[in-house]
Amino acid sequence: MGWAEGMHPDDYPRYMSSYTKAFDRRQPIQIEYRLRRRDGEYRWVFASGVPRFHADGSFAGYIGSAIDVTDRKMAEEALSIVSRRLIEAHEDERVWLARELHDDIGQQICLLLMSLGRLSNDMQASIAEIREGMTKAIEQASSIVIDMRALSHRLHSSKLEYLGLVAAAEGHCNEIADQHQVQVNLRTENIPRDLSQEISLCIFRVLQEALQNAIKHSHSRCFEVLLSRRSEEITLTVRDSGVGFDPVAAMKSRGLGLTSMKERLKLVDGELWIESESGVGTTVHVRVPLQAKTAVAG
Repeated sequence: MGWAEGMHPDDYPRYMSSYTKAFDRRQPIQIEYRLRRRDGEYRWVFASGVPRFHADGSFAGYIGSAIDVTDRKMAEEALSIVSRRLIEAHEDERVWLARELHDDIGQQICLLLMSLGRLSNDMQASIAEIREGMTKAIEQASSIVIDMRALSHRLHSSKLEYLGLVAAAEGHCNEIADQHQVQVNLRTENIPRDLSQEISLCIFRVLQEALQNAIKHSHSRCFEVLLSRRSEEITLTVRDSGVGFDPVAAMKSRGLGLTSMKERLKLVDGELWIESESGVGTTVHVRVPLQAKTAVAG
């Protein structure tokens, strides 16, 4: 057991407990632990042992192997982090949706009901006052419809489904500009009408995320979006002239935006890269081949 001196001290009690039980019962054992390599680095090891017996049934010992699985453990950890972030993002989206429905749209509907109630109970109101009250009620209802449409489009774009990527991108850029009082200049070039649903949805979701990040973090008031076809690929560029950031640090941060864009683009063999410089601005580049080996996108 001299080799066990190199085992990580946090793993040693667990290993010895499992090993002793298996050995006493002459049972197979499989366990993972960290073992110190000769350079001092701890590596994850998967150990597997099977008991051997002589012809007369007497116990002969164990035969097994120990395999370095550090790369697999790191991949599992990275996947776990992404999964956890996705769950958190879904919960955040639900909280945001509930807040929008309750604090914004719900309040507007309550105000509309109160206005209509006062109007219906005011028996002394003149025709002019009733007309003015109805005009205000119509304006309130129109505002609710606009907010509901914006909320619906964020969750699912009917324009994308029925009119295609260009129409959906134009509609989204206009809505974002009106909502945040910013300027979003969209230019499209040679986008085919028969673009696959998987590629269209992927690019549209990435556009949504990129614009949202730019508006939230860049502190810029003007944004440029270019959607074009180059040979056998679709390219998307989202540019701002804001404060800029460190893309490498952003990918390692808790936020899910850049990670989700990269993972979504993998579904259609797409690529994403970012150019950013402090005080100069940020440009998000996206490339998706038209002949992508698409998977189901959500």
